[in-house]
Amino acid sequence: MSSSPLPDVGRRRVLIGALGLGAGAALSACTSNTPAAPAGSVAAPTAGASTAAGPAVTIGFSAPAADHGWIAAIANNAKAQAAQYSDVTFEAVNPTNDITQQIAAVETLINKKVNALVLLPNDGSQLTSTGRKAMAAGIPVINLDRIFDTPLAYRTWIGGDNYGMGVSAGTYVGEQLKAKGVANPIIGEIAGIDSLPLTQARSKGFADALASYGFAVGPRQAADFTAQGGQRVAANLLQAAPKLDALWNHDDDQGIGVLAAINQAGRNEFFMVGGAGSANAMRDIKADNTVLKATVTYSPTMASSAIALARLVAQDKGMSDLVEKEVPTSITLNSATITKENVDTYLPLGFES
Repeated sequence: MSSSPLPDVGRRRVLIGALGLGAGAALSACTSNTPAAPAGSVAAPTAGASTAAGPAVTIGFSAPAADHGWIAAIANNAKAQAAQYSDVTFEAVNPTNDITQQIAAVETLINKKVNALVLLPNDGSQLTSTGRKAMAAGIPVINLDRIFDTPLAYRTWIGGDNYGMGVSAGTYVGEQLKAKGVANPIIGEIAGIDSLPLTQARSKGFADALASYGFAVGPRQAADFTAQGGQRVAANLLQAAPKLDALWNHDDDQGIGVLAAINQAGRNEFFMVGGAGSANAMRDIKADNTVLKATVTYSPTMASSAIALARLVAQDKGMSDLVEKEVPTSITLNSATITKENVDTYLPLGFES
């Protein structure tokens, strides 16, 4: 996961519905004759104006190694989406967390003259020159989530709303505490990696939303987006804070460890909100037998949409529900709040941690 591309990241531009993908795609797939997709992936919608077969195109794909449930779902979604199109050849290079290796792998796709390239860079800044090289070669780049340094390196950016995640989490926390009549709540936060812009954006959105209710963030510690790190940091935070009213954990993979620490400490006087929308978090929310009562989405279905966008751009098509003849240059996905009341709607989109 990564930072959003523009300073006004909180002004969410929800265009994903125009693609005919996302939650609607997953739900319609449940009642269609579409072949089952791999676990953690989302099937494409039935054919429409934008999905009708067109010229054959090859779409290259590169992403980091799947050492995190969200990243694994990114790869699964991209592959499954490409398989829905009879006119698409999907060419994925080996995933890697090594910047040099990713650059070399993407350059092989450029040399093969793929028709479009979907790229989730390990580091947007360090892959910017590679994106520019592809664009200069006439290969449109769909920059997935982690933003390049310049729009010259991509045709279209699509990704999540990190600031919006914080706003959604803070709004849920604020509403719940106000409804309970809690005047001076103690609100904890377990962030991801503090040096990352994405973490900073999430924390800013959370603090801003809480401030609108007259609340502030209390004890806050950063982990590392892993279950082990989440457990260690949560144990420390709980020890330092003998009482909490609410807790936001930025990442559901990390949340496995956070919940383990909470259970070990025997704490249940507060409620918790997660982040990203993993299937295991949603199952916990549905069962309603832990402190986890909600999670805010940062859905890896964006990879499915990135493939759909790459195909449209390569075939010189637009998005059928828009008046404009071309695919937009930037699409920011909404961060939805998942609770017990709506979890069944979102569960098909969850990724396994």
